[in-house]
Amino acid sequence: MKVRSATRDDLETLKAFEQGIIAAERPYDHTIKPDPVNYYDIGELIDSDDAEVAVVDVDGQLVASGYARTKESRSYVQDTHHAYLGFMYVHPDYRGRGLNKLLMAHFFDWAKAKGLPEVRLTVYAGNTPAISAYEKAGFTQHIVEMRLNLDE
Repeated sequence: MKVRSATRDDLETLKAFEQGIIAAERPYDHTIKPDPVNYYDIGELIDSDDAEVAVVDVDGQLVASGYARTKESRSYVQDTHHAYLGFMYVHPDYRGRGLNKLLMAHFFDWAKAKGLPEVRLTVYAGNTPAISAYEKAGFTQHIVEMRLNLDE
């Protein structure tokens, strides 16, 4: 298993991973538009100096992905910027093998090198497997975002 920076040559697989994320999140959010839909401009993230897209390669096959990017913190928070994680995906055949943890360690190192003192991410409240994985990596729940759709 090797964690490495993604390249544009990886885009086809990364776009498939993105669709896997969207499919997994649909049960938690009925407001996601019908297909076709995308969350990210993965190519732009790969090219950005303010982001790191990484993949896990197992014997030449990409099996996991994620990104860290510099994000401006809210004006009332002490630190002006933090690292934000997204696009966290592990192929179903490789789940439970610690790949998410490998990716996060890569992103933590990236954030430290960028001088970013904190790492944040968002996860759907009902996605208990993801919440558990992030808590195992040291994350704690911080803010609960709530919504009310006035059209429903």
